[in-house]
Amino acid sequence: MMAGTLGGLLATWVTFTPCFLWIFLGAPFVEKLRGNKSVNAALSALTAAVVGVILNLAIWFAIHTVFRQTIHVQAFPLSFAAPVLASVDGWALALSAAAAVAIFHFKAGMIQTLAACCAAGAVLHLAGAIG
Repeated sequence: MMAGTLGGLLATWVTFTPCFLWIFLGAPFVEKLRGNKSVNAALSALTAAVVGVILNLAIWFAIHTVFRQTIHVQAFPLSFAAPVLASVDGWALALSAAAAVAIFHFKAGMIQTLAACCAAGAVLHLAGAIG
């Protein structure tokens, strides 16, 4: 258990630290480039592309978390995992809905919401409700 935890922490550190270093070191230079119209247009397009990638990843995680089974669909230009509606995971859906209500209705912080969902998931796992 200790080795797995340390391995997970190390993987997280080496995955995200370089990204944040690029952001923190490069942000002042990018802000200086915002004054140039052509560079600003390119940065705006890049921002839109990054938002699209994040949205795609969020949808992928949502589908694979809320549904236990997916089927691969491939129509000429499209290829995606479609959820099997009968395989919905009620507990995952309930935790997702509770997190959305906490964040959007009660204006709870991300860290508090994540900690509460993590604790609820651990309790459900220990109670044998989830695998």
